[in-house]
Amino acid sequence: MPRVINSLGSADVFAPALRIQRSLAASVEKRVLTALAIRTPAWISPDHLTLLSFVSQCMVGVCYAFARRNPSLLLVGVLFLALNWLGDSLDGTLARVRNKQRPRYGFYVDHIADTIAAFFLMSGLAVSGYIHPTVAFGMLITFLMLSIESYLATYTLGEFQLSYWKFSPTEIRILLALGNVALLRHAAISLFKYRILLFDVGGVIAIAGMGAMLIVSTVRHITRLYREEPIA
Repeated sequence: MPRVINSLGSADVFAPALRIQRSLAASVEKRVLTALAIRTPAWISPDHLTLLSFVSQCMVGVCYAFARRNPSLLLVGVLFLALNWLGDSLDGTLARVRNKQRPRYGFYVDHIADTIAAFFLMSGLAVSGYIHPTVAFGMLITFLMLSIESYLATYTLGEFQLSYWKFSPTEIRILLALGNVALLRHAAISLFKYRILLFDVGGVIAIAGMGAMLIVSTVRHITRLYREEPIA
């Protein structure tokens, strides 16, 4: 469990949380990232990669915001999604391969950057015209709620959940990239004689999926904590 023991808040004792990654692409991704980390030039640091991840995710939002006028920007968004994956996935691997880890700093910077970048991405999507703003911000809110649950579990249980039900940020990026390509041909579909935006359908499914993950994880973790801390 991550713990910092000191009345003044300095880091006398800190144990990094156990990382749990069971996504569909986890095994392949780990091998690819390790190979990339070994070959990364010495002048590139994990901080550079974190910055790349942050800027790239924000740029995905910018691409969505202007795709209404220029749909080809959806393909540029796919490129930035790939760069976001590279930075977000490789920064921690690079630190571990080089044995230059800063667990508290890395955890905090990584996830506050992800939180801010997620706001930019979803804001851009909300004004793109390819999705109803309510659905876009519904996804953002559900994502942030699930993130909060994950961070609380990291602190209280010492386990950092990187994937849920075989899905991690990597699989989500792949689905989003495929969605971008699909938008170039079909921005909307017909359902029961109604015209519905393609990303509205995907967004509602994403909200339902993340909501279910949140409920299941919350119940499981409350039950576990209740059993591990009985009243004497």
